[in-house]
Amino acid sequence: MSKNVIVIPATKEKYNRDSIQNLKKRRVAAYARVSTDHEEQQSSYEAQIEYYTNYIKERKDWEFVSVYADEGITGCNTRNRDGFNRMITDALDNRIDLIITKSVSRFARNTVDSLTTIRKLKEKNVECYFEKENIWTFDSKGELLLTIMSSLAQEESRSISENCTWGQRKRFADGKVTVPFQRFLGYDRGEDGNLVINEKQAKTIRRIYGLFLQGRSPYSIAKLLTKENILTPGNKKVWSQSTVKSILTNEKYKGDALLQKVYTVDFLSKKKKINEGEIPQYYIEGNHKAIIPPAIFDIVQKNIKVNFSGKNRRSSVGIFSGKIKCGDCGSWYGSKVWHSTDKYRKTVWQCNHKFDGQKKCSTPHLNEEMIKELFVKAVNLLFTEKEKIMEDYNTIKNIIYDTSILEIEQKRLQQCIDKNDSIQLDEIKKKILEKQNRKKAVERFLIKMKIVDKIYMEFDEDSWYSLIEYITIFDKKDIRFIFKNGVEIRV
Repeated sequence: MSKNVIVIPATKEKYNRDSIQNLKKRRVAAYARVSTDHEEQQSSYEAQIEYYTNYIKERKDWEFVSVYADEGITGCNTRNRDGFNRMITDALDNRIDLIITKSVSRFARNTVDSLTTIRKLKEKNVECYFEKENIWTFDSKGELLLTIMSSLAQEESRSISENCTWGQRKRFADGKVTVPFQRFLGYDRGEDGNLVINEKQAKTIRRIYGLFLQGRSPYSIAKLLTKENILTPGNKKVWSQSTVKSILTNEKYKGDALLQKVYTVDFLSKKKKINEGEIPQYYIEGNHKAIIPPAIFDIVQKNIKVNFSGKNRRSSVGIFSGKIKCGDCGSWYGSKVWHSTDKYRKTVWQCNHKFDGQKKCSTPHLNEEMIKELFVKAVNLLFTEKEKIMEDYNTIKNIIYDTSILEIEQKRLQQCIDKNDSIQLDEIKKKILEKQNRKKAVERFLIKMKIVDKIYMEFDEDSWYSLIEYITIFDKKDIRFIFKNGVEIRV
């Protein structure tokens, strides 16, 4: 017995469920991207936008939505591509039916990102068309072709990244120095591409180093520069202590250059990591003219290491941080807020390790008004001996700060190549730097003494940093101010 098969024709579109008889226009958008902001790429970027705008509008069955674009953005991941992410959001919100782009590599060079995004769009009945490869994602072969092409694009990106990395490391090995000049304070790019001092900006760099040697912390320097409306390397108004510290530790300011401090871990994520020995570094001595003399730079590095590292490091949250020492345990005083939630709120300074261990420190706490008052008294006591201090310094400076014997020994050791002699040479260099540093600190102290009136009436922050090395507190009747010339005054 023969069967009679009746065909019931489809009346709905496979993906969007619209009636086949429905002549509704498809809402179409395009995506354009160039990976650099170079001038030659700029014309390509503008040409893509113009081309796709006209291409979509010429079709009577298409309704133009927009051309979404990203300029100077990598295609290795979609995280920072604002135009791309905006387009996908609009598509998932049912504002777009079809997305057109030049090629798979313009859409994404990351295979996983590409396929994940395409599948999300497909679930929302949004099709993608890749013009160069002639791939329609609703086609039965679309996903297979897309997987192959995305993989090829990813491998191409890997190859480009490896070539760029090789080229950059070759430049490092050849001693060619480059810095982000737009965000680097103190230097401009010279005609040969090397660093040339920008004297206007160099004044700020010298001031930062001078303030640090005066005794100010990176935190207090940052506050002062912000208050004086000096712009940061990134042309921002507010300085951070990390920015100040990076300037204080950047070897380029002494004329040298350490290359490859950071490196890119993965070409897809573009994640950067501090180089801790994973790949070679290159140190170039005397690459350019220094803003800070090497001897001063080395002194600053030593002060940072001594004062701002380790368990008993100096704090930097206020002008008294790292300046008040406990007479019992030798630790620094820190600020504490009492009655923080009521009208009796006040800030006091006490030993940071007062209650550590079984034995408690017996040293008292002090409030800021008391510290300032005692400082004024100590300075006035010091100034009664002003003439004698200056006379004594002139008498003994050539003796206690003399480095001639050390310099003779340094020259002798420099002629040796023995390992033990090399270690001794480093020690002698440190001793010479210490004496030079101490001498400069005392000279700055004496200059400050000359310009300050004999009778010191009010607390002055600049004088505090210029004159005081630190305070040691034993009890309320035994507080000792140690000045930068080594004089100790008990108040």
